[in-house]
Amino acid sequence: MALSGNYSKTPKAFIFDLDGTLLDTEPLYTIATQKVLDPYGAQFTMDLKRQCMGGDSRQSARIVIDHFSLPMDETEYLASREIHLRDLFPDAPSMPGAEQFLRSLSEAQVPVGLATSSHQHLMELKFSRRDWGGLFDEVVCGDDTKLANGKPAPDIFILCAARLGINPSDCLAFEDSPNGVQAACAAGMSVVGINSQYVADGGLSDADIVIDDYADLDPLVERWTTQ
Repeated sequence: MALSGNYSKTPKAFIFDLDGTLLDTEPLYTIATQKVLDPYGAQFTMDLKRQCMGGDSRQSARIVIDHFSLPMDETEYLASREIHLRDLFPDAPSMPGAEQFLRSLSEAQVPVGLATSSHQHLMELKFSRRDWGGLFDEVVCGDDTKLANGKPAPDIFILCAARLGINPSDCLAFEDSPNGVQAACAAGMSVVGINSQYVADGGLSDADIVIDDYADLDPLVERWTTQ
């Protein structure tokens, strides 16, 4: 599947999720989570992963803990998983066409925001071997002190849009998970869904456009970057 859906507006700002949207970190989360589960003989299935994707990290931790009745709380689980993620994140590959697309927006001086459920120190770790810092005008992480609720609540997108000084209805959000799409839609934004093997059929049905690769957006980029 290439580009599907319909979106005729010219957005005034672009707001991106990070994991699975700009960086291909979902396989890394799977590896790290399985390492936490191995001592308990538990298997992190695709169905369980889909339940966890795109949400608040503590909420996702609770889903796994409750599913397997693990003898730990959210803080202990996340700390154990992070030990493995720290080795994996710096080498996370970008999603196909993502960097080129981001740079085209930056060159056109179009406002760009990052709205990620990742805590700031982990976001910085993912970018530690990339020169992407100057590509975002605003960054909102999951541990931002002004953030009341994580995805699928719309708070993170509303906050990012406010810091960009753009009405949410004039923003185009990019997301790879049903939780993320739900959050962006609830914020009043139009949404580009990033398709992957981790999304169940119909999981991105609320997105205005669904793509496999950022190159699918090439026919729209010139219009979007000429404002």
